[in-house]
Amino acid sequence: MSHSPWWRGAVIYQIYPRSFLDTDGDGVGDLPGIVDRLDYVASLGVDAIWISPFFKSPMADFGYDIADQRAVDPLFGTLEDFDRLLAKAHALGLKVMIDQVFSHTSDQHEWFRESRQSRDNPKADWYVWADASEDGTPPNNWMSLFGGVAWRWEPRRCQYYLHNFLSSQPDLNFHNPDVQQATLDYVQFWLDRGVDGFRLDSINFCFHDAQLRDNPAKPVEMRVGRGFSADNPYAFQYHWHNNTQPENIPFLERVRALLDRYPGAVTLGEISSEDSLATTAEYTSGNRLHMGYSFELLVDDFSAGYIRDTVSRLEAAMTEGWPCWAVSNHDVRRAVTRWGGANPSPQLARLLVALVCSLRGSVCIYQGEELGLPEADVPFEALQDPYGITFWPNFKGRDGCRTPMPWTGDADAGFSRGTPWLPVSDAHRALSVAAQDADPDSVLNAFRAFMAWRKEQPALVRGDIAFLETAEPVLAFVRDGEGQALLAAFNLSADPAELALPTGDWQAVHGHGLPAVAVVDGRVRLPAFGVLFAQAV
Repeated sequence: MSHSPWWRGAVIYQIYPRSFLDTDGDGVGDLPGIVDRLDYVASLGVDAIWISPFFKSPMADFGYDIADQRAVDPLFGTLEDFDRLLAKAHALGLKVMIDQVFSHTSDQHEWFRESRQSRDNPKADWYVWADASEDGTPPNNWMSLFGGVAWRWEPRRCQYYLHNFLSSQPDLNFHNPDVQQATLDYVQFWLDRGVDGFRLDSINFCFHDAQLRDNPAKPVEMRVGRGFSADNPYAFQYHWHNNTQPENIPFLERVRALLDRYPGAVTLGEISSEDSLATTAEYTSGNRLHMGYSFELLVDDFSAGYIRDTVSRLEAAMTEGWPCWAVSNHDVRRAVTRWGGANPSPQLARLLVALVCSLRGSVCIYQGEELGLPEADVPFEALQDPYGITFWPNFKGRDGCRTPMPWTGDADAGFSRGTPWLPVSDAHRALSVAAQDADPDSVLNAFRAFMAWRKEQPALVRGDIAFLETAEPVLAFVRDGEGQALLAAFNLSADPAELALPTGDWQAVHGHGLPAVAVVDGRVRLPAFGVLFAQAV
């Protein structure tokens, strides 16, 4: 293959450290646990790991409320543990990306502790403060994604502060140049430590409208969104003013200029705006983010038309940048349950990995996806997620995708010798790493085989993409690049489906770890959740 940056076409394995492996018996995963299982991760054939936050935090939002961006929370270990993790990952050929949360901090952060004391202290303007309206109500109508108004009263200043998420997650004021510089400084701290890149959480939320204008109301029929439901008042507005402001662009260029001083370092931005695809294209053009991804494939719609239209719209808009795709992460129901129902087929799990890893771009794979894990059923009394507790029972929150990784079939799934912070799912124990390691026909071993095969297909790693016009439930496209053209077809149904291939002589390609499918007289019969890769001969 031709030389290109390591991240183009990379498969990035997301580790949620609380739930990966607990080595000290407190029921919460830790950095030494990740170190212990890096050989397993390397055996998957992925290129990099992305570690969700492990920084000092009161854990109101389980690490996405950071109290010190340069310190490891004792719950997860020490900076020395992180250095060991970094060294071992690099020795295994794995790149290491870490989460960074620019837009807000914990209310326990020393910056906010100082800022909230008065209107004239050195950090007074580091957060978004505003006077009350004449009647004492908040300064505008902005809503928090976690429910309710996005403003919290602070009696010491007699002002409100903005929080787009939990009230314990105050928003930083990026209109202040000192805030921007402080952010760049801690990013450089981790670059100097040797990390290979950053997944930037909610990156379009850094700046707010300086005029604090009200968001306009959204019609009832439009009150749907990615990551929130119609019973959440956040869905009642067009979020034109509380995020995705034009001032974010020059700041992203400053971030990129810093990373360009570290060869190979990369940024992956999480983007959720009123038009996330357009914002992703904008944020990855020029000298801004290296890659961007959004929630567009983390929704309930599992149809060939939706996936084709979504990817095609981004392809049309993204003339310079590089996409990244994911179908699962720590914020949404696991994909096999979301798209396969209560008893998803193992073949669906195989198809989803092959599908997302065949789209043009890089890929994020969430821990357990390689096992085909379904969503865990967490009873209300065991819930930890404040989002789920608030919106129960209509929305059960994010705990069902965050339960402990099943390493064995034992009662604790080999995760912890203590009481796990979330209950281990019975369904997950049956799909443990130990059980699937020993089964040559398992989802796990199919995952490994596909990853090894994909690395040898330049068209899949970095080629262009062109969709074929197909009827439901079949999605098909051609990946073309570096002297190779591959046709990929996916039956998104539990029933067999037929597909007529484009004019020409097509031959099925094997060796990818998926069940063989034959091409006969230019046609193919795809079994339930069947996959075809073919090349012209």
